[in-house]
Amino acid sequence: MKIHSQTEKLEFVRTFISEAAQQFGFDEDSVQNIVLAVDEACTNIIKHSYEYASNKDIDIRIMTDDHRFEIIITHQGKPFDPKSVEIPDMPAYLASYRKGGLGMYIMRAMMDEIEYKKLPNNITEVHLIKYLRNKISR
Repeated sequence: MKIHSQTEKLEFVRTFISEAAQQFGFDEDSVQNIVLAVDEACTNIIKHSYEYASNKDIDIRIMTDDHRFEIIITHQGKPFDPKSVEIPDMPAYLASYRKGGLGMYIMRAMMDEIEYKKLPNNITEVHLIKYLRNKISR
């Protein structure tokens, strides 16, 4: 799937991811968690990497194997170092009534693995990985 970097396009992404995750066999709670993580990743790209430039592209691919469901989000916006984002102190965050700033926290909480890859030509890939537990053979 390819979308322009516009928040109103995220509805299509949510539907695409939701349908794919359901077909893969995730329960409804897991589907919603995956959708939320992808939505956060795309929103961060739109806001921070592309700085709301609405004519840029975001590519979204899904790769699966027996138990691994991987969403790969590719963009050419400003680079981002996920290690620069600290885990928030949630009681302090909630007490301050702040809005925003929890995207990475949410993505880490919802997914089993997150990887950022810098490729040539200013390309960044965000890999969001979730394992379907009942498909893992022991």
